[in-house]
Amino acid sequence: MTTSCLHPAFVLLAVTSATLAAPAADRYVLFGSHGSGPGIGFSVARFDPATGALTTPLLDVEAVQPAFFVIHPDGRHLYTCNSGSPGGISAYAIDPGTAHLTWINRVPSGGDEPSYVCLDQTGRFVLVANYNAGNVAVFALRPDGGIGARTALIQHTGRSVNPERQTHPYAHSIVVDPTNRFALAADLGTDRLDVYRFDEKTGALAPNDPPFATVKPGSGPRHVKFHPNGRWVYVINEMGCTVTAFNWDPIRGALTEFQTIPTLPADFNGTSTCAEVLVHPNGRFLYGSNRGHNSIVVFAIDPENGCLTPVEHVPTRGKTPRNFAFDPSGEWILCTNQDSDNAVVFRVDGTTGRLTQTGQPIPVPGPFCERFLPLP
Repeated sequence: MTTSCLHPAFVLLAVTSATLAAPAADRYVLFGSHGSGPGIGFSVARFDPATGALTTPLLDVEAVQPAFFVIHPDGRHLYTCNSGSPGGISAYAIDPGTAHLTWINRVPSGGDEPSYVCLDQTGRFVLVANYNAGNVAVFALRPDGGIGARTALIQHTGRSVNPERQTHPYAHSIVVDPTNRFALAADLGTDRLDVYRFDEKTGALAPNDPPFATVKPGSGPRHVKFHPNGRWVYVINEMGCTVTAFNWDPIRGALTEFQTIPTLPADFNGTSTCAEVLVHPNGRFLYGSNRGHNSIVVFAIDPENGCLTPVEHVPTRGKTPRNFAFDPSGEWILCTNQDSDNAVVFRVDGTTGRLTQTGQPIPVPGPFCERFLPLP
């Protein structure tokens, strides 16, 4: 992981509740900037869902190497990876009136370089993938929203074909299925999508039978998303620059591949890797980010079988689009470009899936992740 240079204007910014009070129609957006030191941490912006206008984010709290983060459905708590060795995960309380963050606690994540966190469907447990350690862990959440006792830790084993990037497991993400009975972990180092049985009462993980599905050797699976219908699973492969689609059996916890499709145009000859993948809330479109080609790829999803058909590639107006997010309405996508220190808003056409840039790029220092506060 790399740390981008800071925009000097961000270093001295401070935020007060009065400064951030948003008009009733506006939404709050939280940004995490990766690194450590003055001016690095979480910043807050306002977003107008009628026009797509985004204000320049203002620093809210400093934090050490915040990476991927999630907001609890209650809109009052945030959970983030803290990269490094040893890695950690931190909990914050969110003031819903101002989006101001108050640190609650931090615990060791169970391994080096945590890269992904998610919540189970009950909102009682946080799950983490530790990239360099090649393992996944689960923690119970305390009544005050803090992170409590660890309830599971599973070490991955194996390797794959790339002699530089796949010499051992690299657990890149973990998600819980819609039934809350299974957890799926994408491991870039082993080219596997490991499947675990998840106990929503205790937070325990146990290997499933079948225990995993594989992607093409050398693909490097990164992030995983379920289709809203719960029948299809989409995995974006960082190294292979592809998306692999699976049928999902929620009874057995079994994955069956039915398509793998490139994320890059056929005539692209440069170097690129994939990062984020999202399915539109209407279930009709899938979006993925290409770092190097610096684009978001749009696919149409066949409503009968889940197959993907390319629609377009949209430039992100920056370098290294690491993550992007839908606003609560699904009418907008906010994309952050890690190595050009900016964020860009796109309007989503709900009929065609196509994206149209709205406004100019907004400066954000070293953005790793962005999230809209949920609707109250």
